Amino acid sequence: MSTADVEAVWRIESARIVAALTRFTGDFGLAEDAAQEAVAEALVSWPLDSPANPAGWLMATARRRAIDAIRRRTALQDRYALLSADLAVGSAVDEEIDPDKIDDDVLALMFVSCHPVLSPEARVALTLRVVAGLSSEEIARAFLVPVPTVQARITRGKKTIAAAGVPFELPPAAERRERLGGVLSVLYVIFTEGSTATSGDRLLRPDVAYEAIRLARTLVALQPDEPEVHGLLALCELTAARFPARTAPDGSPILLDEQDRRLWDFSAIRRGLAALAKASTHGLGPYGLQAAIAATHASAPSVEATDWDRIVVLYEALGRVAPSPVVELNRAVAVAMASGPAQALAIVDELVASDRLPGSHLIPTVRGELLARLGRRPEARAELELAARLCANQRERSVLLRKAATLG
Repeated sequence: MSTADVEAVWRIESARIVAALTRFTGDFGLAEDAAQEAVAEALVSWPLDSPANPAGWLMATARRRAIDAIRRRTALQDRYALLSADLAVGSAVDEEIDPDKIDDDVLALMFVSCHPVLSPEARVALTLRVVAGLSSEEIARAFLVPVPTVQARITRGKKTIAAAGVPFELPPAAERRERLGGVLSVLYVIFTEGSTATSGDRLLRPDVAYEAIRLARTLVALQPDEPEVHGLLALCELTAARFPARTAPDGSPILLDEQDRRLWDFSAIRRGLAALAKASTHGLGPYGLQAAIAATHASAPSVEATDWDRIVVLYEALGRVAPSPVVELNRAVAVAMASGPAQALAIVDELVASDRLPGSHLIPTVRGELLARLGRRPEARAELELAARLCANQRERSVLLRKAATLG
């Protein structure tokens, strides 16, 4: 069995293994460390002798590592005895690693990884590490931060959870609903970074985005009665459906009006629309409304044939339930398409006057586009050049500079 095979098994089974170990040991950090030790051992031994049940092997090995650690803690001898007795039944390992089983342990793991006591950065790092099974190196690569920074966030996160005495259990139903927004926001941040990287030389990071989709699907299976879970999955599927047409072979961005819509992933669109239908059963929340906007784009044969009036209405609704300057800016773009650039420029100028997105390249980008459409070319060029200076993504910056140059 190759290294890639080991990594594939780990990616699929890691959340269930860490969750089960945490339930048995009561120690989130110990469980994650033991699981990591098990996969490290697998990388050495599996190429020489592949196990018949890889997931069961990982669980058994991780439990042994956890037991070794607990044995060194004399105050936990009773728990060690309990774990040893449990491990003695080898067949039980196979039964617990049921690939079709939906285990509340995984849901509990998501809520622990996204606990409010953690910083947003720690929540993202822990979720990608212990729920998605990514390595510190992969997380660092995804968010363009040094590996030691990721490792420090993970370590601090585990220590914070331990110090706060966060129990490994599903919160009560009422509290779970309150905290679900935090879990969804973490998955949204992960997907957003994958769909438009904030910095670096790549516009898209599909591996990161698809990991967020996989986690969203897991959450849907575990929380099927929560409309916003379906809404987030719909948003991710419908947005990712456009990935194949968003970049040229050399990685340069292709804008929406220039995309070959035949390249869109229509299977992803169907999945997204199905998820959106489930999200709509009790009225759309913030993620559902964004998914409805994405669905309007996905169903249009061209930019010109897009129902921009509907998109404006959806952004207005989104602005009421989840107001933010980015929502207002996106509404301005839709207004420009539906009613012309002058009305949209007034919206953007209000954002400039209130200084609600300081240091962001987004406002000068949109303002430059609107000024160009109004024929105010020198002003438009100045705005696009400002946007390029503020933009940390090299691919986006090149597009902005190219547009500015045409306005010479």
